[in-house]
Amino acid sequence: MKPFWLLCICLSSLWNVGCSLGNGMLFPRESPSREIKELNGLWTFRADFSKDRNLGFQKAWFLSPLAETGPVIDMPVPASYNDITQDAKLRDFIGWVWYEREVWVPGSWLQDVGRRIVLRVGSAHYYSVVWVNGVKVTEHEGGHLPFEADIGAVARKTPGAPCRITIAVNNTLDLHTLPPGTIQHMNDPTRYPAGYFVQNTNFDFFNYAGIHRPVLLYTTPSAYIDDILVQTTFSDSTGVVSYQVSVVGSDSATVKVSLTDKDGKCVTTSTGASGVLKVPNVNLWWPYLMHDNPGYLYSMEVQVSAQTNYNGLTEDVYTLPVGIRTVQVTTSQFLINNKPFYFHGVNKHEDSDIRGKGLDWPLIVKDFNLLKWLGANSFRTSHYPYAEEILQMCDRHGIVVIDECPGVGIRDIRSFDNKSLTHHLVVMDELVRRDKNHPSVVMWSVANEPAAEMQPAGYYFKTLISHTKSLDPTRAVTFVSNSNYNLDKGAPYVDVVCVNSYFSWYHDPGHLEVIPLQLNTQFENWYGKYKKPIIQSEYGADAVPGLHNDPPMMFTEEYQKTVLQNYHSVFDKKRKQYVIGELIWNFADFMTAQTITRVVGNKKGVFTRQRQPKSAAYLLRERYWGIANETGVLPLWAKYPCS
Repeated sequence: MKPFWLLCICLSSLWNVGCSLGNGMLFPRESPSREIKELNGLWTFRADFSKDRNLGFQKAWFLSPLAETGPVIDMPVPASYNDITQDAKLRDFIGWVWYEREVWVPGSWLQDVGRRIVLRVGSAHYYSVVWVNGVKVTEHEGGHLPFEADIGAVARKTPGAPCRITIAVNNTLDLHTLPPGTIQHMNDPTRYPAGYFVQNTNFDFFNYAGIHRPVLLYTTPSAYIDDILVQTTFSDSTGVVSYQVSVVGSDSATVKVSLTDKDGKCVTTSTGASGVLKVPNVNLWWPYLMHDNPGYLYSMEVQVSAQTNYNGLTEDVYTLPVGIRTVQVTTSQFLINNKPFYFHGVNKHEDSDIRGKGLDWPLIVKDFNLLKWLGANSFRTSHYPYAEEILQMCDRHGIVVIDECPGVGIRDIRSFDNKSLTHHLVVMDELVRRDKNHPSVVMWSVANEPAAEMQPAGYYFKTLISHTKSLDPTRAVTFVSNSNYNLDKGAPYVDVVCVNSYFSWYHDPGHLEVIPLQLNTQFENWYGKYKKPIIQSEYGADAVPGLHNDPPMMFTEEYQKTVLQNYHSVFDKKRKQYVIGELIWNFADFMTAQTITRVVGNKKGVFTRQRQPKSAAYLLRERYWGIANETGVLPLWAKYPCS
């Protein structure tokens, strides 16, 4: 083990190569100095069905109540708008939609001119413009990640009236968005109506749209904690938490930091905007099924005192959950807390009936119960960042996360130009800024199945991966490749090779006997070339629930189960060498666009869209618990789980 002083020096040096603070995006939390007002519920809604989808801007719908501009409907937030009505035109709508909500801002917030009032949108797909009382306060490009604006000055202009919040959202995808897409205009008047167009994409999930995560108001003092960064390690029984605190609104703030354990006992304190906390008899953050006390979190309370022009001496308090753990990658292993970690998990989607991609707490809790029942210790956020509330659940339950940006379906050579790269870099900035303190996140994925064999891809991915590593040198970086693609343009820069393959499904369909040979060849070729650990990041087959046939035939539950068994036989050989994980595609069935290859969505889930198990779920459960039991560190209840 490294001596403690050397660990501190190593951590301190990381500040100089990445993880700089500024423009923070801390998750809103109530405290003695901060209040929250949620704006979830019913909003007024109108889709702009005009020919160019631009009538709302031409007529300035944001200047008056939306109901005065034309017909409106109720729309729940958070939720996708696509499946809320019986209107197929709205389900498949491409263009601008408009949301509106009137809200009373508490009088105490308005009277305290030194208090910031911030409007935060958890995510909206994909381009958003926000007005308050007709005044534009912010705009944001990209879905899946939060954005916010200080609206205090606007709200205080009309203290005796409610604030009218208007949000316009556009789900159009082009060659330079993430994910990319194209708009195809159908100009044959003998086949299509005038002005007819379709949105083309290169991803296999439904392009849900709307305001997908909570909208809220929160307050801070005028001098406030803008951002916090923690990085952790340990030596023997001593934990080390290096921290940085960014304070905005004062150049002479006093910072106090304390760390408490789960029992509420203060274990260490420090002062100053940056420093190192030493934690005696540390409880490390361990993954689920790797330790008898997984997901252990400390609470780091940051207190800032500062003189301001508004209220004199003010104080801001923010509490951040902290998990103490390390991540390391060798040529053949992935180590968490210096012990080999094997990913036995799933790929998921934020997807459910009616709500689409809208945040849904009952579904989230159900999914985590199913993950733990299954014996899964990890998942990839395929193919975009999930809600931060989900990552917080992962932190608490010890579920390891590969955090993926929306770089899915980058197949057109025009999507590798500088404009696309610039936007991709911004998205990675936003993703790392949001998720950098989650102990569950151990790896960043910068893309899924890009056309990495194209000539411009080399510079594109070298720049993207290097930038991500500079943002966060403490985690692994990967991009996920399809087995058909050449990795030479990206593999030299990643830490872990992730590969998706569907032998006997998309290739040699119906021929189960080819899986072991082809999968073994894939692993041998890729490891022989790159000498980096490999995760089978996708594999599987569609199964229509309740459809059976013996001998197995495609789309039956028997075929899906047999595909998995053939993959598993190879995994069991290679995981003793350099394969460090297997992630089934998919956790649950999910909706897709309508095509001749999809019967009301993708059926590769081991659970149905309504979260009922198929035969493959039981096979996977037996396998995952068997792998977990090989570690020999589980308590009795974990070794013999209830049915």
